[in-house]
This record gives sequence, C-alpha cells and structure tokens, in this order.
Amino acid sequence: MRTQPRDAAPQVTVGVSPPPGSPVPITYRPARQTPVNLDDFSDLIERPDGGVRRDAEERRERFSVPPGALGRLDELGEWLSAAQQAVPVRPVEQARVVLFAGDHGVAELGVSGRAAGSAHELVRATLDGSTPLAVLARRFAVPVRIVDAGLDCEPELLPEAVVRTRVRRGSGRIDVEDAMTVEEAREAVRLGMAIADEEADSGTDLVVLGDLSVGGTTAAATLIAALCGTDASVVTGRGGAGIDDLAWMRKCAAIRDALRRARPVLGDQVELLATVGGADLAAMTGFLLQCAVRRLPVILDGVVSAACALVGQRAAFRAPDWWLAGQLSGEPAQAKALDRMALNPLLDHGVIVGEGSGALLALPFVQAAAALAAELPERAPETDEDDTQDDGEEASADGEAGQGDPAGE
Repeated sequence: MRTQPRDAAPQVTVGVSPPPGSPVPITYRPARQTPVNLDDFSDLIERPDGGVRRDAEERRERFSVPPGALGRLDELGEWLSAAQQAVPVRPVEQARVVLFAGDHGVAELGVSGRAAGSAHELVRATLDGSTPLAVLARRFAVPVRIVDAGLDCEPELLPEAVVRTRVRRGSGRIDVEDAMTVEEAREAVRLGMAIADEEADSGTDLVVLGDLSVGGTTAAATLIAALCGTDASVVTGRGGAGIDDLAWMRKCAAIRDALRRARPVLGDQVELLATVGGADLAAMTGFLLQCAVRRLPVILDGVVSAACALVGQRAAFRAPDWWLAGQLSGEPAQAKALDRMALNPLLDHGVIVGEGSGALLALPFVQAAAALAAELPERAPETDEDDTQDDGEEASADGEAGQGDPAGE
C-alpha cells in the first residue's frame, strides 16, 4: 500500500483512479537553500545488481521455454530482477505516468505546430481525459501525475494542486536569451528530485516519463546537439504536432543560434539547462537522476525525456542503466541521444504524438516480461531414479543387440 508523507498538500492525479486503498499522491516545493551539484550523483548512483541478474539468467536457462524464444522479453525480465534485487522478479503493479509541463519562449518564432504559451491547453485536455495519453492511462489503469514546472498561463486556469509546483512562468527565448537563471535551474532540479522521492516513498515501482510542452523539442534538440557535438540540421525534427518546411527552417535556425550560446557552458550541466533548457527540462533531469539513486526504473518517451536523460548521463554515467527507451519517436535528436546512451527502444510504431503516449504503450510489454520471468515453470530436474532407468534401458538394448549378432551363431 502506498503511504502518504505528512504535512503536504494533495497533488492531482488524472486519467484514472489510483489503485484501491491508495491515497492521493502529493507534491511540495523543495527547499531553495539545498545546494545542487549534478556531479555528486556519480557517487550516489549504483548499477542494478549484477549478481542478481546472473541468478535471473541462470533461472531462465531452467525454463521449459527454450532460451532466446522470448526475444527481448527475457532481457527485460532479467533487467527488472537486477533493478528489484529479486529472483524471481516481482510483478510491476504500481506504475505511474509522470508528466512535466512547461512553455518555451522559442515557440514565439513559429517553430511548433502549437501556439506559443498554449501548453496549459494540453494539461487541461489531459486532466479532462481527452488526450491519447489519458485514454491509454484509463485503459491500462495507470494513474497520471502532472507537474507544472514552467507553464506560461494564469494559475487560475488550472487546479492549484498542479500549478503550485511552478518554478517560473515560461522560459526565455533560448536563441537570444537564457531560458532561466541558474538559481531557477537549481530550484527546478530540486523539484524533480523531490517528485522522484515522493514516488519512490509512495510505492511506485516503475515510472512512465513524458512532457506536456510547447517548444520543448527545440530546447531538447539544442541540448542533444550541444552534448553530442553535432550541427543543428542533424537534430532538427518536426515535433509531435508536426510543422511544415518553413517552420522546420525556422526551428533549425533557432537551434543553430541557441547552440552558439550553449557551447561555452558545456562544462556545467545546471548552467547548460539554465541557458538553453527550461524549467520543465531541468526538473525532468533532476527527477531522472534521483530515480536512479532510489533504484526506481523509468521508461523514457520522446526527444524531451531523451535530452534530459543525456544531461543526466553527463553527470552520472551509471544512471542510464535505470532507464528504458520506450519507443522511437521519429525525432532525429532522440535517435542521436539514445545511441549515445546505448539505449535500444522497445517499440517502433510511428507514434509521434508525444505526451508520454509512446512510452505508456511500452508498459504492457515490460509488465509481460515480468510476468513471464516470474511465472513460467522450470524444467523438472533429473533424478537418480531417472538415471538408473536410463542405464537399464541402455543395458537391455545392448543385450538384444548381442543376441542378434550373426557372429554368435
């Protein structure tokens, strides 16, 4: 059963109701004075238990189903065993979708299929249950949590439990100005860390991570290009809402200009997020790193979560061992980031809508892997009686062969 931390206000959960007996999840603002140094995560994050994984592999070899017959399901089951430190693996029963929301000033350039400052409409539609993500969440009985890190709207337009976590209103135009101040970036990272702690403490056993943003793919592509040392044209995609060729050229130019501002600060991940990221991206980065500290597996969705994961990998090289790439979104920057982190997407089904939908579709695949690893029967071990019987049958066969030998007549 989930436990609710004390002295905290409720946080809205949307899409479906939580499991019976589960209290409503909560959110609180992290203390501003807490220092943030992402490099510290390198010492805090350990890999999933290698010894447990070997035990899971040995158990898999004893299944009645031949090794390799289940394809990637075998690999996932063993990975989950290592993450849970349990053989057989426990079922994934308390998954949750976590969506970080924010607006990006670069959307004013017409680089998105949606109007600048309209991310709150995505949030409202998700709250109302009318987005693909919300429909899938209801179908799979997975609760959805929305965290406002940087929406550009009046707080009255959304429930107080959503907007109370906001770090700042919108982000700056990253082609000509910083997305936010360094202190705001630190606060956003702390917010993500706090959300991760709440989820781990409440019993969540797997997170599906997504975003509700306008202009977010432009910031994400900039981060990936900066960290991979590539040109803007290589990482510029068309986003979840789709854009025409003219908008694509504007987006490519914006990423090119933002890259010039990003390269001088590559040595400091927090400053990089402040310069060309955004409050939602910084919060997602803190969330991913703290999930790895808490041994909480995460399924990544599209290019935005991949960009945050890449920043996280720069800070802690073991962190990607706790993440799965849920799907291939078709964004070139996402493919670049996943290749850099050696993450192989679970699905490639052409879903580009974003908002966590593709990653949520991968959840049943992960749950199936856990169920198969836990419930498939092992082959019955051979006994001494079986060996004796086999020896007797061999001796009898040898005797009959001797009686029929013409040389003995």
